[in-house]
Amino acid sequence: MKLKQRKFLNNLITYAMVVAAYVICTLLINGGQMSRSLRGQMVPICCWVVMAVSLNLVVGISGELSLGHAGFMSVGAFSGVITSGWLLNSLQMEDATLRLVIAIVAGGILAGIAGVLIGIPVLRLRGDYLAIVTLAFGEIIRNVLNCVYVSVDADGLHMGFLNPSLPGTLLMNGPMGAIGVKKIATFAAGFVLVMLTLVVVLNLSSSRSGRAIMAIRDNRIAAESMGVPVTKYKMMAFVTAAVLAGMAGALYGLNFSTVTSDKFKFDQSINVLVFVVLGGIGSVRGSVIAAALLTVLPELLRAFSEYRMLVYAIVLILVMLATNNPLLKGWLNALREHLPFGRKQKGGEPA
Repeated sequence: MKLKQRKFLNNLITYAMVVAAYVICTLLINGGQMSRSLRGQMVPICCWVVMAVSLNLVVGISGELSLGHAGFMSVGAFSGVITSGWLLNSLQMEDATLRLVIAIVAGGILAGIAGVLIGIPVLRLRGDYLAIVTLAFGEIIRNVLNCVYVSVDADGLHMGFLNPSLPGTLLMNGPMGAIGVKKIATFAAGFVLVMLTLVVVLNLSSSRSGRAIMAIRDNRIAAESMGVPVTKYKMMAFVTAAVLAGMAGALYGLNFSTVTSDKFKFDQSINVLVFVVLGGIGSVRGSVIAAALLTVLPELLRAFSEYRMLVYAIVLILVMLATNNPLLKGWLNALREHLPFGRKQKGGEPA
């Protein structure tokens, strides 16, 4: 089987897996067979899947370690909430679906702008230095948002920095975050966003630009010697991931009645990185599975009461040990050889 056909089948399996999960969860919800706490996790699961896949674009495909991904999510969350509030209160837009779509797009655009502004100085660094600076920028974004106040009235939006005395209805109240948010996020919107993210990332990784990005990851000096513009392609991956994180943030913010910047501390960036590492760096399908399972796992472990996070940590350790076990890897490779899209022809070329 040719390499293109193999990639197509792998991508098709990923899409089919997500669609099947959505259909099964929808049937369980409509049939009343899913608990209330688990139903409340459906939209966050979609958000964290998008975050994991987008971060994998930076960490796995581009080969750069970013620890400020939650910062872009916070930009998307607050800009999405403000956009929705402005459309409802100032423009009297009652259609919740249209408001949600516009808010998600606005969150992605503003997060992308933040990605460009941060990427220009940051992407000149490498390795640990890049990780530390992106972590710092994520915290800077969060602390700046703590000082922003936004209100809306018939005249439009009013914004102040360290100034809560604004006319109209407050949408963003500094350290108290976004208040009085109209919850309009839906599981269907989350599914569409996950599919959009998969289409963008999988197609980008298979395109000419994606091959250039991976060439830079594998050997930067060789790529530069062949005339590949390193900064351009690193910026492309970084900003694309920022846009997707902003869209996920907008959906996440509109799923709660109150959103504070504490939800987007650096530990959230670490959580997303855990999803990427556990699912396999560079594996989009693995990021989807890991993000979904690890988001649901704390809810499933509530029976352990105060020990549930201890059990959660032990499960993480055991899974990492198992996935790095040579015997398990050999078994998985043997299983892959029996699959039609996993066989190799004689001579070492992929089937």
